[in-house]
Amino acid sequence: MTLIAQEIPKVGLVMEEVRVVRWLKNAGDSVVAGEPLLEVETEKSVVEIEAAAGGRLAQILVPVDSQAMVGDRVAWIESAEADTGAAGPPNSAASPAATAPSAARPISGAAAARGEDRIRSSPAARKLAVEHGMELGGIAGTGPGGRVQLEDVRRSADAASPEESATQAKSAAQARSAAQAKSATQTLTPMRRALARAMTLSNTTIPQFTVSRSVDWSVLQVLRGELDAKWPSGSPPLSLTDFLLQAVARSLIEFPALNATFSGDANSADARIVAAGGAHIGLVVAVDNGLLVPVIHDVERLGLAQIARRRRDCVERALQGRLKREEAEGATFSISNLGADGPDRFTAIINPPQSAILAVGRRRDCVVARDGAAVVRPQSDLTLTVDHRVADGRLAARFLARLIAILEGRDWRLD
Repeated sequence: MTLIAQEIPKVGLVMEEVRVVRWLKNAGDSVVAGEPLLEVETEKSVVEIEAAAGGRLAQILVPVDSQAMVGDRVAWIESAEADTGAAGPPNSAASPAATAPSAARPISGAAAARGEDRIRSSPAARKLAVEHGMELGGIAGTGPGGRVQLEDVRRSADAASPEESATQAKSAAQARSAAQAKSATQTLTPMRRALARAMTLSNTTIPQFTVSRSVDWSVLQVLRGELDAKWPSGSPPLSLTDFLLQAVARSLIEFPALNATFSGDANSADARIVAAGGAHIGLVVAVDNGLLVPVIHDVERLGLAQIARRRRDCVERALQGRLKREEAEGATFSISNLGADGPDRFTAIINPPQSAILAVGRRRDCVVARDGAAVVRPQSDLTLTVDHRVADGRLAARFLARLIAILEGRDWRLD
């Protein structure tokens, strides 16, 4: 038998540190290579880490609510598989304490003193509890190991008496006032810190340019009405984002040069453009004090009904901080839509190592010329930001023209 080290892999471009949320196996349990072994909280979400090998979980080195860095050993797996170079020393089983990773460390005393760290809870649940002025300790958690989930906080808030609700609202208002009274200088949260690193990397290493055009939603609005009338009961309603996802996927397949990533140093021989195997599209989602980009893979294979289900599921779990590992990486293209309250037009920054991002301005009625007459049409401005190392302006313009042609037509795959 060989001892294989279970390490923390890198999840996403800028991840450095994680917090162990839950072990899915106990010491002594059998494990299968590739099955979820533990959950960790990153700067972006809670993700599952898969077992590095099959066999028996010999020892857990990093307990729940402790932090570890990428590459740290968090457990030993006793396996009959061949030595992969990650095995422990011959006496590891006899003296496991000697193999404990020095980089793994418990959360500081200051953090442990906070209620949100003592009580296992999701980031979304903690946020909602603060908004309602509620103590997490008084909420029964229904999640794994008694973890307080978002729905637990909602249920508790709905069940509160009018007097309790008034008290909670007063406490929440006092908390907000106290927060506003603090100095304007704030320490960056892990998510905001990760976002700052990624956007700095994007602006300093990627030569970016933009092209813009307007899209007329008239045909699509009529089509949505027709589909809503015959849409299967219980299916999520179609949004413009679902049509955008399918249209972008089709355009990426037709223009594979934009469905790629740039790798290596542009000044060296190892620089190359790596084509993607499918249309893997990220959706920019605004969350508390930051942004997440859940990824929907192989969109070109999906009909509108499938896209709607996946989009709703990904966005909901992103808001709850429960994205799966594969849903947080692998995109070559992203869509950023600030909604009805957003600007008429804006420019989005590429999320490295992706090659492009589409910024969707708010939909508004515009006076346009049609057949020599002035008419009113629902329109949005689309702005495409492209990595100039991957594509040039002419190709980007053709891509955007094709995308708009699809969005203004009636040729759609429904299921």
